[in-house]
Amino acid sequence: MAVRGSQRRPYQVAEIIKGWIVDRQLKPGDRLPSEIELMERLKVSKGTVRESTRVLEAQGLVETRTGPGGGAFVREMSEAKAISLLSHYLYFKDISIRDIYQIRIALEPELAASLAGRVSAEDLARLRESLASYAERAPTLEAERQQHIDSLNFHEMLAELPGGNPLLAFIIRFTAQVLSDLTIYRRLYEPGDHHIGPAGCQYHAEVLDAIEAGDAERARALMHEHMIAAQAVMNDNEAQVRRGFLSET
Repeated sequence: MAVRGSQRRPYQVAEIIKGWIVDRQLKPGDRLPSEIELMERLKVSKGTVRESTRVLEAQGLVETRTGPGGGAFVREMSEAKAISLLSHYLYFKDISIRDIYQIRIALEPELAASLAGRVSAEDLARLRESLASYAERAPTLEAERQQHIDSLNFHEMLAELPGGNPLLAFIIRFTAQVLSDLTIYRRLYEPGDHHIGPAGCQYHAEVLDAIEAGDAERARALMHEHMIAAQAVMNDNEAQVRRGFLSET
């Protein structure tokens, strides 16, 4: 198979290699065709093959090893890498609190409902233990900042529980990470509304009770109510921070 056209040829080759990975159902650790084989099949130069490999490495889909037994091998992209790439895409987008909560309100209640009656006692105990860090009013702004992060980590922990929908879980973890970054970057914790942590802790504890009881509808309703309340607080904080910024200009 020859690569047609000369524009961005390494990227064309990279796409063909990705197609091979899918078609041949290659798994992480499987070796890709050698440079010589790729050159012959695709009718491209060694430089093009090497550049296409670097493209795939940058995308987190391939790793190269040197020495005896070396070459290019399929690798599984880490979630951290995937989130980083998506975050870079959103870097110049004007993402708002409303944008984030539109996703959270739609998805997080469904996650909570899907977990009802399916979480082990060990995982429930671990989740409940995590609530302690934001069960009390934050005494300082720095403590409140950390409570925001810890509270969002709870949602990521829910999404990481085994047996769920991996796509739903990834989107929720990514959204929580975006919100965490946005909270810190825009300093949305600075209005100092110190009851946020305990309020979230109460919702989280009740959601866990519903999950443990196998009550999917209650878990869904509680998480939906929690998301609505959290959005209202974050919208208010965002407005206060914006007013403070404008008053300084």
